[in-house]
Amino acid sequence: MACFSGGCFTEMNVVLVEPEIPPNTGNVARLCAATQATLHLVGPLGFRLDDKTLKRAGMDYWEHVTWKYWESLDALRSEASKEARFYYVTTKSKRPYTQPRYQWGDYLVFGRETAGLPKALLDANADTTITIPMFNAHARSLNLATAVAVVLYEAVRQVKGF
Repeated sequence: MACFSGGCFTEMNVVLVEPEIPPNTGNVARLCAATQATLHLVGPLGFRLDDKTLKRAGMDYWEHVTWKYWESLDALRSEASKEARFYYVTTKSKRPYTQPRYQWGDYLVFGRETAGLPKALLDANADTTITIPMFNAHARSLNLATAVAVVLYEAVRQVKGF
């Protein structure tokens, strides 16, 4: 449960599928601590969870983060409630991340830094893929932690009415 001035609410969920770079995951953990979102790490990971760079990037925030490790995205989805909504963030979508009407408990799913989410997953969930628009064709994508910040704070803004 996340509590802000004005009351307590069910949390948002950030899902990193096969993250590869420890500092990105550490920075995402800091974002989750700041928003009281639950961080879901889906393996295999490109680093060990006791990696010094992972902890350094998350600094002293790890103790304030609710996080879970999953062997696969299917395992996570099978444990989520039937009402759970998953949004898959990709550069391969036309739907802007601002379009969905987010709700507490939604899952924001991000892929590996070098490859994103698998094409088959995106194709199977085309109605719930979202993107962060970029205006320079030479910019392939944003840093993972930056992308999580953009989408997560939009979801929180909508739900909280900021």
